[in-house]
Amino acid sequence: MTNKPSILSSPVEYLKGVGPLRADLLKKEAAIFTFNDLLEYFPFRHIDKTQITNVNRITTETEYVQVVGKITSLEIIGEKRGRRLVASLHDGTGELELVWFQGINWLEKSLHVGRRYRVFGKAGFFMNTPQISHPEMEEVTEGVVEKNLFLEPVYPGTEKLKARNLGGRQIAKLTYTLLQMLSEKDVSENLPTSVLSTYHLIGRYQAFRQIHFPVNKQEYLDALKRLKFEELFISQLRLGFIRYKRHSFSKGLVFNKVGDCFNEFYNNNLPFELTGAQKRVLKEIRKDMGSGKQMNRLLQGDVGSGKTIVALMSMLIAADNGYQSCFMAPTEILARQHYESLSSLLRNIPVTVRILTGSSSAKEKKEILQATANGEITILTGTHALIEDNVLFRSLGLAIVDEQHRFGVAQRAKLWKKNEISPHVLVMTATPIPRTLALTAYGDLDYSIMDELPPGRKPVTTVHRMEYARPQVMDFIKSEIKLGRQAYIIYPLIEESAKLDFENLMKGYEEVKAFFPEPGFYISMVHGRQKSVQKQANMERFIKGDTQIMVSTTVIEVGVNVPNASVMLIESAEKFGLPQLHQLRGRVGRGSEKSYCILLTKVRLSADAKERLKIMCSTNNGFKIAEKDLEIRGPGDIEGTRQSGILNFKLANIIEDKKMLEAARYSAQKIIDEDPNLSMAGNECLKNFLLLYKGKTVWSKIS
Repeated sequence: MTNKPSILSSPVEYLKGVGPLRADLLKKEAAIFTFNDLLEYFPFRHIDKTQITNVNRITTETEYVQVVGKITSLEIIGEKRGRRLVASLHDGTGELELVWFQGINWLEKSLHVGRRYRVFGKAGFFMNTPQISHPEMEEVTEGVVEKNLFLEPVYPGTEKLKARNLGGRQIAKLTYTLLQMLSEKDVSENLPTSVLSTYHLIGRYQAFRQIHFPVNKQEYLDALKRLKFEELFISQLRLGFIRYKRHSFSKGLVFNKVGDCFNEFYNNNLPFELTGAQKRVLKEIRKDMGSGKQMNRLLQGDVGSGKTIVALMSMLIAADNGYQSCFMAPTEILARQHYESLSSLLRNIPVTVRILTGSSSAKEKKEILQATANGEITILTGTHALIEDNVLFRSLGLAIVDEQHRFGVAQRAKLWKKNEISPHVLVMTATPIPRTLALTAYGDLDYSIMDELPPGRKPVTTVHRMEYARPQVMDFIKSEIKLGRQAYIIYPLIEESAKLDFENLMKGYEEVKAFFPEPGFYISMVHGRQKSVQKQANMERFIKGDTQIMVSTTVIEVGVNVPNASVMLIESAEKFGLPQLHQLRGRVGRGSEKSYCILLTKVRLSADAKERLKIMCSTNNGFKIAEKDLEIRGPGDIEGTRQSGILNFKLANIIEDKKMLEAARYSAQKIIDEDPNLSMAGNECLKNFLLLYKGKTVWSKIS
């Protein structure tokens, strides 16, 4: 069946009261291109004009108020800048003073003593008399007052819109004009009757009328519930279909055996017993890779939960089935760390591990490229150098991306094209993702969670100290180093103030040297301005224990593994976000010794900064921290989610509407399971809607 273009697809300039000039402004300032865009340009609040208040009930607690009464006097008082128009309005219970400082001459002619008016505005008191400055005024006749009471919509606007007489009131008039043109067939229902009845949702046409011009608060809430659910449901349905199509139709390599490489490692090289979470995730990965469908899985695990071991064992399954793997990391430091870790863990296992980065020499690069193309290299680790066109694999079977949010979708997609049949894909993040965010931003992926730490890991003790306690903090670090431990001292690096931050780092480095002048206290420094070779050399000295203190920017945030480091001092901790603080803390507590994270700040802090520091000191649980971070910042500001195009809800909020999101996901999945082609009669409205609005939103895949 073909869908006729709806009246809602009409260009906005064709709406009465708009025209070409206003249309251009609406397009540029409010992204309103069509009638449908205007219909979905929702008010962000309503002014309650459903109540008439008696003047004698106005108190100092009263905010906005609506009163009906007669003007009994009207006069201009004062001169020049002190000139104002003052009116007295009586409603039978008391006197309300109305005052204007602008438009005085026009208002004096427009208002008439002895006539009845409905006035609305912010109440105040002057000389014990209730007063409203610049009230909204409407002349009314007896008996009409009660018929015109309503909730007035307030729309978001810009200065340019207001300057061209397209403020909230004008948007409301245009929306009202549009709604008068529409009937139920123009705003066709898109939710199945079963869903509407299960969740007690009003119809779509009714919801749009009530979201803009509700008669009362309950009507507005009913409309809001319906349209929020629709947003969440449609998004979950689209993501569910991406998953369904991948599971049903995407051909994948079949890894049907676990052989000598895996078993040899598991029996003889495994450094510690796997946690229950690691075993569960490995089982999920093995099932995916043996299904004949392409694996596309997100593995999220807290700092230190052992994701690298899971990645390694997955690559050994690929090797046992005759396939190569690649392991891509966002920084050279992390890529090298993975390379050394894998090489050490895989000693005596018949696999070849190599690393390819931007700083690989021409000779080395040529050799690696040839060996990879020949199939001699089993596991190739590296940075984004792996996605260059000249990197060819003989048989790439598994692509693993660490800290996946650091790479763009297009970058990651290049890896998937390096084999005739797309390789299995495992994307990993050490930044725990709240469930609500995972359901939306990553809803097209299957995802695994690792929420256990390997045995022997001790929780890090986190404390907050003010600047004046610096000497005691340094003494504590000194005592830890004397016990044979090492310490990180981290300075913030913010792009907008990179020069100033760099100066602070250099000044801090000199201060640290002054605190540790004695022999036996050696200091490394790492920052983004250093050449790669120098950065790596300084890092190596710290890793090997040749230096006891690492002064650094957040370049060491991810992946650096020094089990002997027991203190993490974060300078100006108030400048860091919660995920960054948690990641930095994860650099210590990696050995068997007790470890500490010290958050050093200035004395005066914002309320948000205090909240972040309080959370850090109260828990080591990354998932709790991620939930709090989502609450504080909101989903739109969480790193790596904007690229998905999925979180741009107009009404729904994945934090406040968590239960609704779960319900929407359940309903969407139920429909996909029962009727994946949407061919059943009850789902026809849904199919028509998806066909009509296909391509309206960027529902891009994350991987």
